[in-house]
Amino acid sequence: MTTTLNPVRARIGISLMFFTNGALFAGLLPRYPEVKDAFELSNTAFGFMVAIGPLASMLASSLPAPIIRRYGAVPTMMAWTVAMGAAIALAGVAPHFVLFALALAVAGFSDAIVDAAQNVHGVRVEDAYGKTIINSLHALWSLGATAGGLVGAWAASQRIPLGIHLPVSALVMVALVFLAGWLTRLPNGGRPTPQAVGETDTHDAPAPSTKLPKGAWALILPIVVLAIAGALTEDIAANWAALYLVQVVGVTGGVGGLGYATMLGAQFIGRILGDPSTDTWGRVAVIRVGGAMIAVGGVLIVFFPSLPTVMIGYALAGYGCATIVPAAYAAAGRLPGLPEGAGITYVSWLMRIAFLATSPIVGTVADLTNLRVGLFLLVLSGVAVVWLARVVRPVDHDPTT
Repeated sequence: MTTTLNPVRARIGISLMFFTNGALFAGLLPRYPEVKDAFELSNTAFGFMVAIGPLASMLASSLPAPIIRRYGAVPTMMAWTVAMGAAIALAGVAPHFVLFALALAVAGFSDAIVDAAQNVHGVRVEDAYGKTIINSLHALWSLGATAGGLVGAWAASQRIPLGIHLPVSALVMVALVFLAGWLTRLPNGGRPTPQAVGETDTHDAPAPSTKLPKGAWALILPIVVLAIAGALTEDIAANWAALYLVQVVGVTGGVGGLGYATMLGAQFIGRILGDPSTDTWGRVAVIRVGGAMIAVGGVLIVFFPSLPTVMIGYALAGYGCATIVPAAYAAAGRLPGLPEGAGITYVSWLMRIAFLATSPIVGTVADLTNLRVGLFLLVLSGVAVVWLARVVRPVDHDPTT
């Protein structure tokens, strides 16, 4: 029996899945200043707190590829998104720091699995489409995170309790996940087959080996470093944008939450424009321009800390980082000779290990000097992106070739 994938319907479904994944955690981020004050945390302690999620993600590192091969990418995305939503809801009602930290850990653990699964499926849908769509999928993640961040900032400005805001948001996102799963379902539950997506379904094919072929790390590691350099912008904005605007610029908590939303809004635009830009000029050129924009945005944020310049800086950095992680995932997903999902899983895992160190480093530097010095990492990451852009050159072509 031959079963086919409808690329248009599948694209709508996977886009909605990326949207919900972005929105789930983002609603909590604008409320971090409240959490920091409630638990009376120093900058260093706060930096270690927000590293709990990446630590849990690292512990989940070996799970995505075998789970995806066993159950399929779509069921994996749905099940672990439910777990992530439950954790976010728990964070909203946690009365003690230990329970709050546990919720962050479960959310980070679940997100690592969802992230790998949705990118594996996104690459499949892109291959079925026959043209670049990976940037627009990540654009929907940015749009979801922007929406979640704006709702969080509004909830903070209205003093809506976390115990109402986060559980309600999580419930809405989980409902959308089930709609997304129905739209983007694949033959055989989304489990990989030897055939291209949309061709004859094979139920009894043996599971591929999880062992990486010789020389695979030499291909994976440069892509990982590029992904880390690009994603630092998003990680720093997620964890420190609101705090920076409140502590350094002197705005209120509600306005502070707009820093992350501004970065994500610009990132969304960059990802929408990223697919045609990539098809026209190639991934390397687009990524180099993006790295330069991150560096300039970092300079504005660190050296000119007024509300207009910081917002412009976050916008430039957000637009600049838009295509970097999608390009890294696309490159990793098409590395020759790797088992299904392995390249994306390893890139995601190692990227999260880097995030484990980012916030503690920023927090420690901020306590030793000030937060402006800590955020100079943005400038360094932009320079690194410009230098590393060439590592995606092997996949700088149409996804069907």
